[in-house]
Amino acid sequence: MKFKSEIRKAYLQDKYVIITPGRAKRPRDIKEETVIKRTAECPFCPGNIKNNILKDKIMKPDEEKKWLVASIDNIFPAVTLDNKRAYGSQEVIIETRRHTDDLDDLNIDEIEQVLRMYARRTEVMSKIDNIDYVLCFKNQGSKAGASIVHAHSQVFATDIIPPEVNSEIAAAQSYKIKHGTCPYCDIIKKEMHSERKIFEDRYVAAIAPYASEFHYEAWIFTKRHIDNITLMKPMEFRSFAAALKKILVKIGRLDLSFNYFLHQLISNHDQHLYLKIQPRDSIWAGIELGSGLIINSVSPETAAKYYRE
Repeated sequence: MKFKSEIRKAYLQDKYVIITPGRAKRPRDIKEETVIKRTAECPFCPGNIKNNILKDKIMKPDEEKKWLVASIDNIFPAVTLDNKRAYGSQEVIIETRRHTDDLDDLNIDEIEQVLRMYARRTEVMSKIDNIDYVLCFKNQGSKAGASIVHAHSQVFATDIIPPEVNSEIAAAQSYKIKHGTCPYCDIIKKEMHSERKIFEDRYVAAIAPYASEFHYEAWIFTKRHIDNITLMKPMEFRSFAAALKKILVKIGRLDLSFNYFLHQLISNHDQHLYLKIQPRDSIWAGIELGSGLIINSVSPETAAKYYRE
C-alpha cells in the first residue's frame, strides 16, 4: 500500500515536518560523496600544534607522553573573552591523533574520551564570568560545514542564550507545569515502545524523533534526568559512546555529512541532556525557506529500522 504524506508536529515546539516516504523507497537510495581533500599542512596533527594554544589533553594510558584527545584554542573564533560585542570562548576538540580516522573509526573507549573532553571543557567554560550557554558540536563532511579533514569538534560558549534554545526550554517548562513530569523523560518512555526506537540499555536511549527534520536524524538521551554532560557517570559515558558509534557507523555507510550538538544552559538546572545528530544529505529549498515547513522523505520509522539492522 502506498504511504501517504503526513504532517507531524515536533514534541514540544510549534515546528512542523511533512513526512513524505514515497520519495525514498529504500534507506540506502540516498548517497552523497563527502570527501574533503586536504590542500595544506594539517594544523591538527600532533606535530603541528603549538603549545601556546593547547588548553587540555587526555593522555593515552599506555604512553604517558602522547595525548589521546586534545583541546586547543580556536585561532579563528567567532567570540572572544576580550570583546564585549561578541563575548565568549571557543575551543577545538581534536578527537584523535590519527589524521585519516573519522570519529566513527574510533573504538568505543576512544569515543568515550572525546565525550569526557566535552565534559571537562564544558565545566571550565561554565565557570567563566557571564557565560550562560555552552554548545558542544561537530561538523563532518562538506555539507555540514567542515573545513578541515582531521577529526575534530568544538566547544562554544557565550553570554547569549540562542532563541531556539530559549524556545525549547520554555516549552519544556510549560509541559512540566502542566503534566508534572519532564517531557524528555516521557518521550523516552513512549518511544522505547515505538518503531522509532534505535537503541536502549540501562543508561541511555536513542530514537529517531517523531517529527524528524533531517533524513536519518537521531537523538541520544541519558535515561537519568541530568541537565548537562559534566554530570554523567562512568557507565553513562560508556553507553553514550556505544550508542553514538552505532549511529555514526551507519551514517558513514550512507556517505552522509552530518552535524551533532548538545547544549548546556548554565542558569537552568532542570534540562534533560540529549545529543541531536542531523545528517545533511538534503537541501532546504522553496517550501522550507518560504513556509518554514520541512519536507523529509525518510520517515523516522524507516531511519530507526535502518539503525537497528
